[in-house]
Amino acid sequence: MRRRVELPGPVDVIRTIRRHKIHGQDPTTRTHDGAAWTAFRTEDGPATVSYRQASETSVDVEAWGPGAERALDAAPALLGADDRPESFTTDDPRVAPLLRRFGALRFGKTGRVIERVVPTIIGQKVTGKGAAMSWRDLVFRYGERAPEPAPNLWLMPEPARFRELGYYDFHPLGIERKRAQIILDVTRRARKLEALVAEGPDALEARLLAFRGIGPWTASIVRGSVFGDPDAVVVGDYNLPNMVAFALAGESRGDDARMLELLEPFRPHRARVVAMLAMSGKSPPRFGPRLPVRDIRDQ
Repeated sequence: MRRRVELPGPVDVIRTIRRHKIHGQDPTTRTHDGAAWTAFRTEDGPATVSYRQASETSVDVEAWGPGAERALDAAPALLGADDRPESFTTDDPRVAPLLRRFGALRFGKTGRVIERVVPTIIGQKVTGKGAAMSWRDLVFRYGERAPEPAPNLWLMPEPARFRELGYYDFHPLGIERKRAQIILDVTRRARKLEALVAEGPDALEARLLAFRGIGPWTASIVRGSVFGDPDAVVVGDYNLPNMVAFALAGESRGDDARMLELLEPFRPHRARVVAMLAMSGKSPPRFGPRLPVRDIRDQ
């Protein structure tokens, strides 16, 4: 099944889809042959979807699998049809050049909670490399291959599969009991969490924060992806405050309070500014050794 999606403004397909990519080694999202590919579950079943740039403002979307029609229906929202990046203007000397460079990045929304919250929980309090390894291993062990003709794409485990697991099943994946239990708690309430999307971002965020082990860091990441919120700044992150402080103020270190202070002039596009700063590759100098990758597979 194929459909052309027309956007209200320019779109950078690869960067727009890549914004939802989960960790560096995400088997559910790939770039292949000039197109962005994703695999996810819908109410009708799994789908493999290809997004290919057709023009500055249009995208050719092709889908396979039982969920293909629903995936095509969801494509405009995922590609940022409801986003309005053109409403963001600034004369800030550090941000204005990035806006000219990355202005076609659109904040699309997935509308899918569990597929975002599980890998985000895996990323709690560990290095990005460690989280990527655990997420990849989880998908390979308990997920399944995406419908053809996907370029080696996989589907994350469905919620019912998680309900068959105990916390100890996560140890071979490098996930200790604390994070494993949060994942089990969340996936056992998958249906109710997905239903909260209809009630809006505040309702979903409040429910997520009610789970033991989920804080503002996890909730803000999920909110930004599920609802495509260009103002959903991630707080509690180890690296982001330093990056923002360095890029916007030339300061080598910052905390959440300083980051939010520097981003305040860009409301309601604060998360958009953070995304553009990250894409620019600007990073503060490093001091001291990097955190080691935590591995509990043999424990």
